[in-house]
Amino acid sequence: MLDLESFNGEKDMFRFEQGPIRPPSEAGSLLLRFTRNCPWNKCKFCAVYKKRKFSRRSLEEILKDIDTVRAIIDDIHSLSWSLGCGGDITQEVLNRIFTDPKYTEQYRHVALWLYNKKGTVFIQDANSLIMKTEDLVKALRYLREKVPDVKRVTSYARSSTLARKSLSELKELKDAGLDRIHVGLESGSDKVLKMVNKGVTAKKHIEGGQKVVEAGIELSEYVMPGLGGKELSKEHAIETAKVLNEINPDFIRLRTLQVIPKTPLFEDMKQGKFKPLTDDETVEEIRLFIENLEGINSTITSDHIINLLEDVQGKLPEDKPYMLKVIDSYLSLPDEEKLLFRLGRRGGALRSVIEIKNPYIKAQLQKAKRELEAQEGKSIEEIITEMATQYI
Repeated sequence: MLDLESFNGEKDMFRFEQGPIRPPSEAGSLLLRFTRNCPWNKCKFCAVYKKRKFSRRSLEEILKDIDTVRAIIDDIHSLSWSLGCGGDITQEVLNRIFTDPKYTEQYRHVALWLYNKKGTVFIQDANSLIMKTEDLVKALRYLREKVPDVKRVTSYARSSTLARKSLSELKELKDAGLDRIHVGLESGSDKVLKMVNKGVTAKKHIEGGQKVVEAGIELSEYVMPGLGGKELSKEHAIETAKVLNEINPDFIRLRTLQVIPKTPLFEDMKQGKFKPLTDDETVEEIRLFIENLEGINSTITSDHIINLLEDVQGKLPEDKPYMLKVIDSYLSLPDEEKLLFRLGRRGGALRSVIEIKNPYIKAQLQKAKRELEAQEGKSIEEIITEMATQYI
């Protein structure tokens, strides 16, 4: 194990570059940055990369970061041996690393990754598939060589980028160790895609998605309920389902729209150009969307707290009746119970619709509602909206 206190520059040896975000499903993954920010960066609903310039990292930089990860792993194992833990990453090892200020943030990130033993890696940032295939293949193979305990490697990609890749390129990436791709499909409606300046068409979504599936890479497609607003809600639901029926991705991940400040869509909303759905209208839209998913065996997930109904998830086609039942159970609630459920869900207190039927929980939420209205001086609807946007 290197003695960081003996070397002025040793702490820099244990730093590598990481980006700002990763999907919820990649919690616990090792994060490695292959590209910086987003090459498109014009979507009206997104604030993540605004005012940040896209850039490609060199292959040399990427490989150096992988070497750093390897050095950290070796050093952590040495620390384990020195503490009498036999090379295992135990709670004692983790406590030492997280309580000693000499260890870098990246060092602690790797230590936690080793401790959790998930073996998953997420390649950042928004569209790493834009890299030259040759360079990405080299980076993936190098990662697998240097960190042999890796079990899955995942990256974001844009449909337009995937559509430009040949099938043979995607198969080469699969062989090099790329296991899963996340795509922000958002909508299958060309009208909605144009309205939010997504920079892609339904046709490109299908072309890119089908190539990924044919190449044998797992595909997660993100859908954004509410993105069409009141005007295009029905079209958004139906056309998005049509596109996904053509792709048949492994996962369909729901990410309900939250219109947040400092985005172009927020400005459209303030000017009356975009009229957002209510929570109830969004739930009805999701119902229409799921009703129109046919002939596919995708898994629907609702793995983000911005989704009102976490229970709307399952495997198609067998779990479709269950998901529709969950939606109907919410829509059939009395108005007061809907309101209290929304408050509890946005406040992080509830996960399932059935919980609102518990008399104790219901009483606690009624009390919380009265207290919040008195403290905030705002309507409960304003409070719930602010709660929802805090998770973005």
